[in-house]
Amino acid sequence: MPRSRSTRSNPAWGTTPSAERRWRLLPCHWTSAPDPKAHTEAMSDGVAVDEPVEPMSKAKINIVFATVVLGMLMAALDQTIVSAALPSIVADLGSAGHMAWVVTAYLLAEAVATVLAGKLGDLFGRKLLFQVSGVIFIAGSALAGVAGGMGVLIVARGIQGVGAGGLMVTSMALIADTIPLRERGKYQGALGAVFGVTTVVGPTLGGLFTDHASWRWCFYVNVPIAIIMIVMAARTLPHLRAVTRPVIDYLGIGLIALGVSALILGLEFGGSEYPWGSWQIIGLFVLAAVLITGFVLVENRAKEPMLPMRLFGSRVFTVSSVLSFIVGFAMLGSMTYLPAYLQYVDGATATISGVRTLPLVVGLFVTSVFSGQVVGKTGQYRYFPVVGMAVMAVGLALMSTMGRGTSVWLESLYMLILGAGLGLSMQVLTIVVQNTVPYADLGTATSGVTFFRTLGSAFGTAVFGTLYNNESTPALAEALRQTPGVPAEVAANPKLLRELPLEQSAPIIDAYAHSIDYVFRWVVPVALAGFVVAWFLPQVRLRDSARHGAGDVGEGFSVPDSHDRVVQLERSVATTVRKARAEKPLIPQLIAASGSTLSPDSAWALGQVYLYAKEAVPATVYAIAYRHRLPVEVLSPVFRQAVEAGLLHDDGGTLSLTAVGDTEVDKLRAGWRRWLGDRLDDWNSEDPADRALLDEALSKIAAKLLDQGADSSEVSRV
Repeated sequence: MPRSRSTRSNPAWGTTPSAERRWRLLPCHWTSAPDPKAHTEAMSDGVAVDEPVEPMSKAKINIVFATVVLGMLMAALDQTIVSAALPSIVADLGSAGHMAWVVTAYLLAEAVATVLAGKLGDLFGRKLLFQVSGVIFIAGSALAGVAGGMGVLIVARGIQGVGAGGLMVTSMALIADTIPLRERGKYQGALGAVFGVTTVVGPTLGGLFTDHASWRWCFYVNVPIAIIMIVMAARTLPHLRAVTRPVIDYLGIGLIALGVSALILGLEFGGSEYPWGSWQIIGLFVLAAVLITGFVLVENRAKEPMLPMRLFGSRVFTVSSVLSFIVGFAMLGSMTYLPAYLQYVDGATATISGVRTLPLVVGLFVTSVFSGQVVGKTGQYRYFPVVGMAVMAVGLALMSTMGRGTSVWLESLYMLILGAGLGLSMQVLTIVVQNTVPYADLGTATSGVTFFRTLGSAFGTAVFGTLYNNESTPALAEALRQTPGVPAEVAANPKLLRELPLEQSAPIIDAYAHSIDYVFRWVVPVALAGFVVAWFLPQVRLRDSARHGAGDVGEGFSVPDSHDRVVQLERSVATTVRKARAEKPLIPQLIAASGSTLSPDSAWALGQVYLYAKEAVPATVYAIAYRHRLPVEVLSPVFRQAVEAGLLHDDGGTLSLTAVGDTEVDKLRAGWRRWLGDRLDDWNSEDPADRALLDEALSKIAAKLLDQGADSSEVSRV
């Protein structure tokens, strides 16, 4: 609706020009910006919105990012925060044999939730799912904090894991929904780095809470933070949902969840709760085999399978999945039991035990960054997992020799070596998989590798726990026989154990050292198996987009990510665009690729009008200027020139494309697609259906880049 001739206040640039100056500007800029609650439209990227989503200011983007970071931070932190608190939890609640399930239940529930969350976000809206996941996480955290027994704590951790999986996946998806394409890469990289940093701060923070408050505060602290996050999400996040109803592979997800749970339960109970040859353990293994076989059969027939079996036809995907499983197995397993070793054997407090695991994380970070930089510059990646698995095996072997007399510096060196091996192995796996699968499989392949790493973490923690329990139970019983008068409760409590005279505590400490050394010794063959498997990883030429993103710290940590292939393709494009923008502005590149004779300012103006027409929103200079936070005085000459050139039609302030303008836009869109195709190596699959799908996806991305390809400085220069 046109504004009156009186002077109006504009929030973007102050006061609009007086009525006497209107003749010098296009009249269309006096049309008010569209009412943000006026209608619901289907956007060009296949997402419906309850209100038109206008480009956000830098401050608003940062607020959205802070909201998303809070969700990712809590979900990732709770993977490791309990490791330093586990000895104190066992001392309070008992059931040392089930200690591993405090971590395993969380990881297993998270693995299943990450698979479901992407589809449910499409179904109900990612904002709603983000908030619901936060509520579930709060419920699990509160229940864990008040748990009076190990069984309740394990259930609570499973509830937490469900919420965490939803928070992680929707966090990455919300970045794709709200951050402009040209800036998305750095935000996603930062979010991935947050995921990695929690590996550092988790054990230390858990130790601080345990020493200075209670282990229960490892869970209570989540409640106020999650409430703040939910309130921020309600106020800042746009409500988005998919236009088409997603197909959810409920049967496949259920079968794999139950099958993996049965297998882990068999490994957990074997030799402790029941003999290995008992019908209970054999029954669990048979049930796991039946369920996992059923999962494979279902996936071969599902319309949209959770994990397409055809992916295993790629040697790169198969090898990377196995290596990802082994990396998760060794990393979370060792990080769960290292603090226990440091507290029981070295007599460290919970806080110090968390701090003393830092060499492992430092080694992991340094080699992750180093390998990523080398891969980005050279494109050579094959030998990093090979060397990484070998170094990891050496680190585990050295750690299996630690004992009561091992110095702090030597223990730190062993941890550094293990971390270096993990970092060399994990950085390239996701990058290589994304590089070799067809673009149509980017989402499922990426989430598949991450799923295997999470499963490896769950299995590693469970297997470490089984080995530890089977060895520590008789060893501690023998140590207590050698130290009459020392109650079992004192031996299980690291704080009370430190207070005993050395002659009483030494046999118990040696029993703990021997048990945990036994665990590390038995994991060495797993790392050696990974070393053998790594030799089967082929060296292929990396796409430019893969090489450009290889140096991002976040890529190496395999953050649970979106299943959406278009989101994954957009990420590749965003990385490519970021590199291209560093060389020269995008609009001239678009014009050159399209063969158009338009000037950069006219091309940009046509793109804006085209996008407004796609959104069924009247295109006015006022609305476009407001959207880009620019004065109308800057943009009016640009659009007036396009009108005078016969590219645009001005109907009382509303702009539309003329036939000539429409032809030029088609050229520009084709130019973008050609530009992208030239830079996204091997995107053009031989499969016609795949080619059509990717053609559609690239068209959508091209439309977004028309809107986001120019920043304010480029517009100001025209």
